[in-house]
Amino acid sequence: MKTRITELLGIEYPVFQGAMAWIANGHLAAAVSEAGGLGIIAGGAAPVEVIRQEIHTARALTKKPLGLNIMLLSPNADDLAKLAVEEKIEVITTGAGNPGKYLADWKAANIKVIPVVASVALAKRMERAGADAVIAEGMESGGHIGETTTMALLPQVVDAVSIPVIGAGGAGDGRGVAAMLALGAEGVQCGTIFLTAEECEISDKYKELVLKASDISTMVTGRANGHPVRSIKSPLVRKCAQLEKTGDDRSLEEIEAMTAGSLRKAVQDGNFEEGTFMSGQIAGLLNEPTTCKAIMDKLIGGAEEVLAARAARFVGKEG
Repeated sequence: MKTRITELLGIEYPVFQGAMAWIANGHLAAAVSEAGGLGIIAGGAAPVEVIRQEIHTARALTKKPLGLNIMLLSPNADDLAKLAVEEKIEVITTGAGNPGKYLADWKAANIKVIPVVASVALAKRMERAGADAVIAEGMESGGHIGETTTMALLPQVVDAVSIPVIGAGGAGDGRGVAAMLALGAEGVQCGTIFLTAEECEISDKYKELVLKASDISTMVTGRANGHPVRSIKSPLVRKCAQLEKTGDDRSLEEIEAMTAGSLRKAVQDGNFEEGTFMSGQIAGLLNEPTTCKAIMDKLIGGAEEVLAARAARFVGKEG
């Protein structure tokens, strides 16, 4: 499956693995890249030497291109920006800010820069700044989200910029990939589906919750403080939602204290009472453990079947 994204990055399939904090490590990223997509290591707020080791782990497992995600508001952003150059990372995805001050160094190192955007205005700004492509992420995604659905956001971003657009949020099989391509995307980014892969090193409880999820198993908290997050319903998430209804500063401070370290508790410890199990709405489609290669086959093979056969029925070109 060839698009401007596969040609730009030298990958086989236009599928990015989402940069999930505490989850997207070197093992997972390498497995996705080996399967033909773009594996991405999440920088998060980890010390730079920890991320360097994750890069080395991935490089030992694959010679194919790798991505590094940098959250630009993180205290380690400057260090990770330099690390990407030192380690010859092929692709950087960014979130939570403007990567403008790093672009000259990244471009000089031949790194492709692909910011995540949640609005048309931000997509335009990133194109003007020199981004090679953008990831238009809808609110169906897990983790930190915007307020516009992928179905509405993606075609508007495609129409607004000339650089390639990757769709994110709501793709859990080939039908989702085909839909994003039909909306003008030249690639997709998937996070939640990779939680089910055996190469994804999360707690058994986390995997269980994703595999047992239904279409209504997630909810959004954090709107009260301007940082909405989608997670699987859990005691902690429900308590946060109740506290947000009060709207007072004391409640917001309590929420901040309760959620500190809660993602780590979910990923590493499987602590259902105190963990935040981030997941997209597409979790309801996922019901069995799998592998990164099987996921790629499902996404790409399914999309090809939909585009070649199913869609043809509606335009009178069967056979």
